[in-house]
Amino acid sequence: MDTITDTIDLKKDNLVKARFEFRSFGQDFRNAAKRMARLSTPVPESLWERSSDEIYILSRVNNTCNAKIRDEKIDIKTCIQATDGLEQWLPVLKSGFPVSASDLVRKIFPAWEVVIPEINKENYTYQEFIDMVDRHPQLEKVHVHKTRFGYMVNHTICETGIVLINGASVFTISSESTDVEDVKRTLVDIGIEGTENINYIQAIKRVIGMIDQPLAN
Repeated sequence: MDTITDTIDLKKDNLVKARFEFRSFGQDFRNAAKRMARLSTPVPESLWERSSDEIYILSRVNNTCNAKIRDEKIDIKTCIQATDGLEQWLPVLKSGFPVSASDLVRKIFPAWEVVIPEINKENYTYQEFIDMVDRHPQLEKVHVHKTRFGYMVNHTICETGIVLINGASVFTISSESTDVEDVKRTLVDIGIEGTENINYIQAIKRVIGMIDQPLAN
């Protein structure tokens, strides 16, 4: 990549490829989940059921940064726009540990919109990074366990899931695609059009009391 024009074109390409997502959280989406399973076209066996333990890192001053650690790899996305009630997320960083000081200063802490702590090393191990997060007054670490079931409806990537947020159990359902109309049609077909779109950051903050709002049901 040699020119500013190349950089702009790359950002435009990533924006076009970023998927639009509907997701919601609550206690009862049984009917919608049943319809999603029945309407689904076949998906790879690897997506039938997946479980993972993750750490979400929440910013107390930002609701648009989705940052999580899974298998000691950090994955950060930011919400760049909302269209027809759907959110479009753009990847910022996906990296293993150790993480570089450059990524901490230029990508990670700016994505949270928090004060950048003192950085005095070239690289930080997983535990050093976690310790940095624990000390930061504007960040909150939350343990999340996911059991997810994958589907494909109207060419959209769909899933239902049971999510434990610091041990509290909630149910999630989602549909995402680069095509807004396909997602909207899927929501109608499974019977949850008009349900509040609640992303992981919003859901976790509501469950732990950082946001004083209930989930969808």
